[in-house]
Amino acid sequence: MKNINNIFLCIALFLSFSVFAQQGKQKKADTLFNKFSFVKASKVYQELIQNNYNKDYATRKIADCYALLRDPRNANRYYKSVVKQENVPVEYYYKYAQSLRGMKKYKESEIWLQRYIDSGGAPGNNDFTKNVNFISSVFGAKQQYFLDKVRFNSKYSDFGAFEHDGQVYFASSRDEGVTTKRLYGWNEQPFLDIYVAEAGTRKNVDHTNKLPGSVNSIYHDGPVTITKDGKTMYFSRNNFTKGVEKKDSKGLTNMKLYRAHLVDGSWTNIEDLPINGDEFSTQHAALNSDDSKLYFASDRPGTYGGSDIWVANINVDGSISDVENMGDIINTKNAEGFPFINAEGVLFFSSDGHVGLGLMDIFATIKGDDEDSIVDIINLGVPINSSTDDFAFTMNPDGITGYFASNRRGGRGSDDIYAFHREPVLHVEGVVTDAINMTPIENTKITLYDETDNEIAFMFTDKNGYYQINIDRNKNYKIVASQDKYIEDYRNFTSKNLQTELITINTNLLLNPIHDVVKLAELNDIYFDYDSHNIREDAALELDKIVSLMNYDYPEMVIKIESHTDSRGTLSYNDKLSIDRANSTYEYLINKGVNPSRITSHEGFGERKLTNGCENSTNCEEAEHQLNRRTHFIVVQME
Repeated sequence: MKNINNIFLCIALFLSFSVFAQQGKQKKADTLFNKFSFVKASKVYQELIQNNYNKDYATRKIADCYALLRDPRNANRYYKSVVKQENVPVEYYYKYAQSLRGMKKYKESEIWLQRYIDSGGAPGNNDFTKNVNFISSVFGAKQQYFLDKVRFNSKYSDFGAFEHDGQVYFASSRDEGVTTKRLYGWNEQPFLDIYVAEAGTRKNVDHTNKLPGSVNSIYHDGPVTITKDGKTMYFSRNNFTKGVEKKDSKGLTNMKLYRAHLVDGSWTNIEDLPINGDEFSTQHAALNSDDSKLYFASDRPGTYGGSDIWVANINVDGSISDVENMGDIINTKNAEGFPFINAEGVLFFSSDGHVGLGLMDIFATIKGDDEDSIVDIINLGVPINSSTDDFAFTMNPDGITGYFASNRRGGRGSDDIYAFHREPVLHVEGVVTDAINMTPIENTKITLYDETDNEIAFMFTDKNGYYQINIDRNKNYKIVASQDKYIEDYRNFTSKNLQTELITINTNLLLNPIHDVVKLAELNDIYFDYDSHNIREDAALELDKIVSLMNYDYPEMVIKIESHTDSRGTLSYNDKLSIDRANSTYEYLINKGVNPSRITSHEGFGERKLTNGCENSTNCEEAEHQLNRRTHFIVVQME
C-alpha cells in the first residue's frame, strides 16, 4: 500500500509539474505576443496545442499571430477551427471573414460577415455586405494599371519606393553584406533601413546602397519623401534620437517623422518634427505639389481608429502648423496609412477599413466641384490590389509610372516592391452647337458606334452642350448627335496609335435646324417693280403674314433678309438698288412691331444670284425679269 501511495504521489507531482510547465509556457507565449514577437509566440502556442493545454485559447492566439503577420492562409487554417469552438468571442467571426477575403473566398467571407453582424457585431466601415456588387465592379472595370518588373527586391521586406531625379529610395530589412544583423521581434527580420538604387537598375542592391548620411539608425528607418528641389527629406523612424530610444507608457517604441537636409551629397542635420509625440506614432510622410502641405499617418488623439491620415501646413520658415484629420470619408475605425499626393492633387492611401479585395488595399480620393473637397474614394482594383496587403503607392511626376508594395504570392520576400505603368482612361468629348447661331444645344442625344455600326453607348449633352464618353484605345468609332429640331451630324474618329499620356479626343458637332416646310411655305418672296425699292401692295400682304407669324404664332422665330435685282443696269447700280430693297423690307417689318434682334441681317446681292438665265446678253420676257426682282426670307431659328 505504501508503494502504491508513493506511485500516486509521484504521478500527482509529475502532473503538477507538467501543468506548471504548461502554465509557464503559456505565459511566455503571451509575453512574446504582447511584445509583438509574433513569430516566436506562434511557435510556443503551437507547442501548447500539441500538448493539448488550453487548446482553444492557444488556437485563437496562433491565428491572431498569423493575422498580424499578414499571412491570411495560415490565419485562415486556425480561424476555421476557432469559429467551431463553443462560446467563441463574436469578433472571431469577423477575423475569419477577413482571412477568407485574404484568400479570395469572397462569397464565404460575406456569409461569415453576416453571421458576425447577426451575432451582435458592429458592421463598421468595411462591412463587405454594404456593397454586394463591389467585387464584380472592381474585377469588371477597365484595367488602367499594368505591372512591370522590379529587379532590386530581396527575400526580406522591401517597400515604400519613391522616385526622385532618377533615383529610387526605398525601405528594406535586407541588410545584405552585413555580418551582424539586429532582428525585429515582430517578424524576426532585420530592422528597416533606407536604400537608394538607380531607377530601372538590374544590379544587386546591398548595404553599399544605403542612403549616405546619418538618417539610418539601429532601429526602423523609412519610408521617405523628398521635396521637389531635392534638398529636404522627410522620413519615418522609431522614436530614437541622439542614441536614445524612447518608449511610451506601455513600453512600446512608437514611430516619428524626422526631417533631414542634403549637405555635400549626404543627408544630415536630422530634425525631430514638433508634430511628433512619445505616446503615439507619426509616420509615412507625403508632400503636395508645391511642398506646402505634409500628409502623414498617425494614431494621435482624435484618430477614428487604428491610424488615420492627417495633414499639416509647412510654412515658409519651415515650421509646421495646423495639424488636421482628413475626415471620415477617408478615415475609418480601422487603419489608414501610406498617403501620397500626385501632381493633380489626388490623395492615394492604403486602408483595411474600406471595402476592398483583401487585407489592405490602395484607394484614391475623388474631388468635388470645390477642388479642396473630397466627396468619395475609389478602390484602384486589380492588379494594384490583391487578396493580401497592398500599400505604399507612389506615382512619378509623369502621372504614368510609379510603385507600390505588396505581400502577394509570387514575390521574392515578405513585402515586395512592384512597378506599374498606367494607361489612363481615354474618352471622347465635345460640344454640340447650333450651326446657324453657334449656341450650345442642350439635351442632344450622343450615340457612340463601333466600326461595324454596333451601338456601344449613348448619353445626352448638358446645358452647355457638352458630352464625354469613355472609349477603348486602338479602335475605330463613329459618333452621332441627334436632336428632334435638328438634322443629325456625325464624325468618324480613331483611337489607334495614340500616345499613352493622351486622355481626350475632341470631337465637336454642328447641327443645322430642320426647317418646317409648312412654316417656310408661308414665307413667300416679295417682288418689286423695275428700278424701284418701294413695297408694293401685294408685297405688303406677304410682309403682314410674316409679321403675324413672327409676333404671334412663332415668337422665337429668327430670320434673315436677302434682296436681289434683275440683270438690267450696271453692276454697281444694281448692288445699291438691292440694298435699298433690303432696307425697305427690313424697315417695313420693324415698323410693324418685329423686334430687330430677330432679323439677323438684311443684305443686297444685286444681280449676282439670278434665279434664271436672264443675263444682260439674253432676251427675256418682262415676267422672267420680274422673278429676279425679289426679296427672299431665310429662317435661322424656328423655336
